Amino acid sequence: MTDSALRNGEIGGDPANQSTAEAAPRGPLSRFVVLDLTRVRAGPTAVRQMADWGARCIRVELPRKAALADVLGEDRSGPDFQNLHRNKESLTLDLKQPEGREILLRLVKSADVLVENFRPRVKHKLGIDYETLKAINPRLVYASISGFGQTGPYGDRPGFDQIAQGMGGLMSVTGVPGQGPMRTGIPVADLSAGLYCALGIMVALLEREMTGQGQWVQTSLLQAQVAMLDFQATRWLMKHERPVQTGNDHPTIIPTGCFRAKDGYLNIGTAGPEIFDRLCRTIDAPELARNPAFSTATSRARNRMLLNASISAKLAEKTVSEWVDILNGAGVPAGPVLTIDQVFDDPQVRHLGMAQQVEHKTLGRINLLGQGVSLSRHHFHIRSATPEPGEHTSSILKEIGFDDETIEQLRGSNVV
Repeated sequence: MTDSALRNGEIGGDPANQSTAEAAPRGPLSRFVVLDLTRVRAGPTAVRQMADWGARCIRVELPRKAALADVLGEDRSGPDFQNLHRNKESLTLDLKQPEGREILLRLVKSADVLVENFRPRVKHKLGIDYETLKAINPRLVYASISGFGQTGPYGDRPGFDQIAQGMGGLMSVTGVPGQGPMRTGIPVADLSAGLYCALGIMVALLEREMTGQGQWVQTSLLQAQVAMLDFQATRWLMKHERPVQTGNDHPTIIPTGCFRAKDGYLNIGTAGPEIFDRLCRTIDAPELARNPAFSTATSRARNRMLLNASISAKLAEKTVSEWVDILNGAGVPAGPVLTIDQVFDDPQVRHLGMAQQVEHKTLGRINLLGQGVSLSRHHFHIRSATPEPGEHTSSILKEIGFDDETIEQLRGSNVV
């Protein structure tokens, strides 16, 4: 069996014996093989982007005895784990044993991408750092996610989403003024690092088509979080304006925020004087637009609380549903504030297919989260549920030349 067989999925024989990924419909990234050495969230998020669009993603996990000592305590049957690792294969491998490392190196020879989120020194200790693997496969795109970067004064610190949210400035601009720092309700640093990493991998693969050479893609929770500050960061960088907490109000576009109606809350967005004037007329308060206290962006910012109170007094006359229809009909962006269960009952969210079903061997039919992007010629779908630990170990090892007897020996030594 040649190394290209792994890349091309040319497993041969009875289709029933082929891997789950190969038996499923092919996606736009199906020509790529990705080795997934990641844990927790940021790294798996990056690999999931590749897996969801058809790449063959082989997740390298610890063998059972080593996994029992794992302090992370991931709940394999839980929603988070199931959502992160769908569309992947599972190979158990102890990289601390020489035989385990040699198996990985053999896989690297024909892989396109390797993704890892070890602390920087660990990959060197294991002998699987970029320079080592580049010598084996110069075409390899090697992607690393760390807490703070591969080098620098914080390079060896462990990374955690909330730490990055705080150090990256996000917690200083989230929450109600005066209440102190506030984390966001989702792991923004983890998710952003994963998505930036996936973007970097795609860029490196495109560049490889011109040069034939792979490269090292690097991001970190801190780097991604700072990048996600976006306009809040450039307010400081360009004008030395230090953003502060503004609660549910937009920091610079006023009035844009969360308002209470007769039976609940809705968000209203007013970008520019034309939409502000339209809002005032629609809620039957044209005098607000003519009031000198609110007539300019500067005066609206200065008198934000008074303006919000005036708008809220008008909104209290009707329900959220009524206002959403009235405001959108008048060209004023507005929407309800939904709980998570209400989100997935929303007709537009249903239309977008944001809940996807897949059959799991032990959990039965489960719902997982859909993709955040659509393509016109390739439709996203979950081809396979998260695999059991080592579910594909034997088939993968056979593809790269191991026979049954050797595989059993490796199992006996807890290498796989």
